Amino acid sequence: MLAIVDLNGKQYQVEEGRYVTVDRLSMEVDEVFEIGNVLMVVDGEESLVGAPFVDGATVKAKVLRHARGPKILVYKMRCKKGYRRKNGHRQDFTQIHIEGLSFPGKKDKPATAAVAAEKPKASQKAAPKAQAEEASSEA
Repeated sequence: MLAIVDLNGKQYQVEEGRYVTVDRLSMEVDEVFEIGNVLMVVDGEESLVGAPFVDGATVKAKVLRHARGPKILVYKMRCKKGYRRKNGHRQDFTQIHIEGLSFPGKKDKPATAAVAAEKPKASQKAAPKAQAEEASSEA
């Protein structure tokens, strides 16, 4: 399940349990907040598109750290004029952890059912091998 959110005038694709780097937020480290500007939600085959936002949809996030990006050098020069300017820039950013997505009509799947659905059963694994052995013995 993923969502597209609008945060500080930029759009980010977020998924539950993922880390996202966004422009600097004016919040403290370990602060939990909700993002209400959810533009779109995709849950498997179903998708909800807002006009402009999905009503009742929120994304819960936690601020992990504030940092600065790598230095970017900006060099300006005009040929044959003796004009040279060298400047550096480091962008401030905030790393957040997406803790949860909620929206109207969300189906809560139990954890045990999700794990059982992912693991193939032993009988399913053995069936193709048995068919392959029978085909080779017939030939």
